[in-house]
Amino acid sequence: MQGMGSEQGFWTLLSKAEQDDLISLGLSREYSPRATLCLEGDPNMHVFILLAGWVKIFSTTKDGQEIMLALRGDGDFVGETAGETTGRRNAAIQAIDEVHALIVPYDKFSSFLDANQSANHAFRHVMTQKFNDTDAMLRRRAGTIGAQRLAALLIDLASRHGREVRGGIDLVMPLSQAELASLAGTSRATITRAYGSWRKRGLIRTGQRRITIRDLNGLQRIAGHQP
Repeated sequence: MQGMGSEQGFWTLLSKAEQDDLISLGLSREYSPRATLCLEGDPNMHVFILLAGWVKIFSTTKDGQEIMLALRGDGDFVGETAGETTGRRNAAIQAIDEVHALIVPYDKFSSFLDANQSANHAFRHVMTQKFNDTDAMLRRRAGTIGAQRLAALLIDLASRHGREVRGGIDLVMPLSQAELASLAGTSRATITRAYGSWRKRGLIRTGQRRITIRDLNGLQRIAGHQP
């Protein structure tokens, strides 16, 4: 999907030669919907580069509750940090839809970045964006209500993965309402109420796993952004 925002995934920031080099270092693999890419606690042996499709990153509490940590799509990489810290996965990664991933051994990926200044710059750019996103999410949770956080999350997803269509921005929604609520740090009931209100006000249109943002400025005002 062609995103309408300015942020690009790691893969799209690489030159064709750099992409070919990474392909030669890794293994291409297809994952069916709900397939597990890795489990929390697994040894960290490789990095996943998502060439197509969506994955969810989550942790499971002792009582079995899933806590959504992030959503990643086309061009993103996942599983890059554990190799520098504990050496084990600190979260599970699961395919949401059909996923095409390039699996690169962690040591080869690290050597590739060391040998390619431009790719290393792209990697650091994306990592900085991820840290900034996490910081912004924590700040929002501390000073906003659930509907505001949901609006901010939809705006962010639309900027990265939305497609401009006549009358708005179309976004294929890969998460269930329960997963979306977990990622936004709110309840499923809040999601349902907000969607109902926003539909009546003409801000969004919803369909089967699809949302069209019809009034971006209105949604930005709810999120507390300056349009």
